Amino acid sequence: MSFPTPSSAVVLDRVTFTWPDGSTALDTVSGAFSAGRTGLVGRNGSGKSTLLRLIAGDLTPTSGHITATGDVAYLPQRLTLDTHARVAELLGVARALDAVRAIAAGDVDPARFDEVGDDWDVEARAEAALAEAGLVAKDGDPSFLDRTVGELSGGEAVLVAIAGIRARRAPITLLDEPTNNLDREARARLGEMMRSWRGTLVVVSHDVALLELMDDTAELYGRELRVFGGPYSEWRAWLDAEQESARQAEKDAKQAFRKEKRQRIEAEQKLATRSQMAKKAFEEKRVPKIVANGRKMAAQVSAGRLRTEVAEKEGTARDALDAAGQRIRHDATMKIELPDPGVSRSRRIVTIGDAERSWTIQGPERVALIGRNGVGKTTLLRRLVEAADAAASDGAPSSGWVTIPVADPGSAPNSGAIAETTPATVDSRGSAESVLRTVPHTDRIGYLPQRIDGLDETATVVENVAARAPEIPEKELRNRLARFLIRGAAMDRPVGALSGGERFRVALATLLLADPAPHLVVLDEPTNNLDLDTVDQVVQALRAYRGAVLVVSHDDAFLQRLDLTLTLELDADGLLSEVVLGA
Repeated sequence: MSFPTPSSAVVLDRVTFTWPDGSTALDTVSGAFSAGRTGLVGRNGSGKSTLLRLIAGDLTPTSGHITATGDVAYLPQRLTLDTHARVAELLGVARALDAVRAIAAGDVDPARFDEVGDDWDVEARAEAALAEAGLVAKDGDPSFLDRTVGELSGGEAVLVAIAGIRARRAPITLLDEPTNNLDREARARLGEMMRSWRGTLVVVSHDVALLELMDDTAELYGRELRVFGGPYSEWRAWLDAEQESARQAEKDAKQAFRKEKRQRIEAEQKLATRSQMAKKAFEEKRVPKIVANGRKMAAQVSAGRLRTEVAEKEGTARDALDAAGQRIRHDATMKIELPDPGVSRSRRIVTIGDAERSWTIQGPERVALIGRNGVGKTTLLRRLVEAADAAASDGAPSSGWVTIPVADPGSAPNSGAIAETTPATVDSRGSAESVLRTVPHTDRIGYLPQRIDGLDETATVVENVAARAPEIPEKELRNRLARFLIRGAAMDRPVGALSGGERFRVALATLLLADPAPHLVVLDEPTNNLDLDTVDQVVQALRAYRGAVLVVSHDDAFLQRLDLTLTLELDADGLLSEVVLGA
């Protein structure tokens, strides 16, 4: 465990936080984050996001104290759920920007001038911050600052928020899963920002590449905060070696305990034999009574001493075994068992195409859709699911194309309306507008959206899942949720109080408990917020699934483990092409 030093920027002193339902998220955690870059890791539900919210002042400790040496800027994990927020709000310049514009339009209210202060160039500085993050409005488009989060891809929204934090230059910055939804180029830009970041930076992430850029690695485990001097790979190597050493120590301790236990049993057997022989000699009067009594007393003293000695050795060995066992981590893992949807290999599931080509997914195929942020991947998935839902309402799968206009890469990726035509169209500027086309051949599609925004934030976990599986008795529902590591009081906690990983597990449970089972599982950035152990479980489940899988992800390492049947790349012109991942 780390201890506060003169260079500590954030100090935690026996911090405890308890949720209103009585469950404890953090228990007397002490430690410190020093100046520089620190990657904060830990399993889902260990309290990482809660800890950042406490440091940021978003939550108040139940007991204990947190001391920070300066102002704190905070990027929350679920930023992109606020789809009505303006880009200017994410940048933190909305009030000053609106005041400057109002004054320019003739408003002379003194309050407007107070809101501006010295920030008369706020719009220019904001546009420069966006440009640094690679976000620029094209000629003729509305200002990027006036768009809403709902008009951006998830990755664009995250980059906007990080650009705003960087521009404010707070002494202490907390980022919770900043690479969520970022494409490869955006992750590279974020990496460059991390390398030159000034001040204290604490990053919660499961992105190994990002964690490698950190100076220190802090782990929240077993409600303890321990800081290791070095990036993730060095910490991981140390942890693996430490666990191997612990397992060997436990093995040696087991052998030592068995030896001492065996020697105690042997000693008891010897004492019993001696006692029996002495009793027989006394009965046969082979020795005088006074001598026999003396020998008996001496034997009892000797036996008592021997019993004490072997018992102490066995007790010491047992304590050593217990201590060795406590060093070994016995972490519970999520057990994902996808249902069998009964899909034959020849069964057509969905057809996806552009204005030139199309591909049909059939049987238990696993298909990845990749491409830069904003090209329309999420839009394609949503329109596919909407078409399937509409078909379900009509009682039969759709028989025609659902066409999704794809605009310029600089415009909103989610703003195209559904059309029923297949040829390319012409926009108001006279340029050709490509189209994506998709037709579901089944109405049994399960969808896990990128923002996981289909849950009722105020309802409990059980209430959310029961709404999707009303036929399952509550007791059985709770048993099934336990397989997703959602147990005890967590089942009755409002979804809005859950971590990103916990939210994912709840959303996944609602998907997998559907009856009948989906023919196609559609996943949009499923590894966001997941610890590495949970990613392993997701990979194993998807590889074993006997239905079709369509997944959007920027996580190449995750995709390469799925044994993909097909990888399609969507470009900025709205064209699809078959590619080899990693080539």
